[in-house]
Amino acid sequence: MKEINSLNNEYIKYLLKLKDKKFRNQEKKFLIEGYHLVNEAYKAKILKEILITEDKDCYNDVSKIKVNEAIIKKLSTTVNPQNILGVCEITLGKEISGTKFLLLDNINDPGNLGTLIRSSLGFSIDTIVLGMDCVDVFNEKVIRASQGSIFKINILIDDLKNVISKLKEKNIKVYGTSLEASQFLQKIDKSPKYAIILGNEANGVKKELLKMTDQNIKIEINNELESLNVAVAGSILMYYFNN
Repeated sequence: MKEINSLNNEYIKYLLKLKDKKFRNQEKKFLIEGYHLVNEAYKAKILKEILITEDKDCYNDVSKIKVNEAIIKKLSTTVNPQNILGVCEITLGKEISGTKFLLLDNINDPGNLGTLIRSSLGFSIDTIVLGMDCVDVFNEKVIRASQGSIFKINILIDDLKNVISKLKEKNIKVYGTSLEASQFLQKIDKSPKYAIILGNEANGVKKELLKMTDQNIKIEINNELESLNVAVAGSILMYYFNN
């Protein structure tokens, strides 16, 4: 087993650069931390290397580097990191597949994106399509909020206009979400094949996308509240359509 004890080691500096989106995309690698995420990545067969402080924390067919706690803390983004980090291969889906879709338009908050990915797995979404302007799906906060769900669901990045057109060709009913010119969720007829579009936290779904939908919907809430958090609203919608 290779061993690194210096914070100034060139490979440690390389791993630190993976915190940058541009560098991640260039190298097709990203970092994860903690036993749960490392185990989920291992099961998904994208775990390429682990950094550990104890020999017992091993996966037999994965490259291992023994490091000290100082290095773990340097690479970690959490206050009290567990003594294991993983280096994973970036893999994304290439095809729109299935009958249940979540389309995400300019979601900016990594916690919201991670939560939506987690809910998507829980409510049987087949494919998530991120618009070109969404927060990076391999951001460490997204991965942490997804609790490993990111490794278990088909995720694509694509132009949403093109995706909506393709879904309509497959007779997938497309539902937009909007507070204006929309029907309450409880009043619509659910379709077994559907796509739900969720929009930016501040501005919602773009108008040009709402014009392409089959129907636009909203959740009935107390008049005292202007709107729900997008991850909460999305989870309610997915639950409704899945039952």
